[in-house]
Amino acid sequence: MNDSEFHQLADRLMLTIEEYFDRWDGDSDIDYETHAGIMTLSFENGSKIIINRQEPLHQVWLATKGGGYHFDYRDGEWICNRSGGNFWQLLSDACSTQSGETVSFR
Repeated sequence: MNDSEFHQLADRLMLTIEEYFDRWDGDSDIDYETHAGIMTLSFENGSKIIINRQEPLHQVWLATKGGGYHFDYRDGEWICNRSGGNFWQLLSDACSTQSGETVSFR
């Protein structure tokens, strides 16, 4: 993957998250802010999730209350390079835990 492809894929990922939370109608308040390629999700209980790009590695990193994950783009999906977990499932699980209600990106 070249830099341009990485940027397109990472941009699409971030935009999908933004669109999801723009439509969010859950009971808890989940806010997001994006600055310089770093997205911060903020929850009512004060916890945060950070999603950022690691451009030199062509990876997306996810930092949650429960741990950190590094994702490579393989076979059309962002896959954790340690656990083999899918980005969307790990993000859904973390958002659900930190918000106290079900959050599903699938």
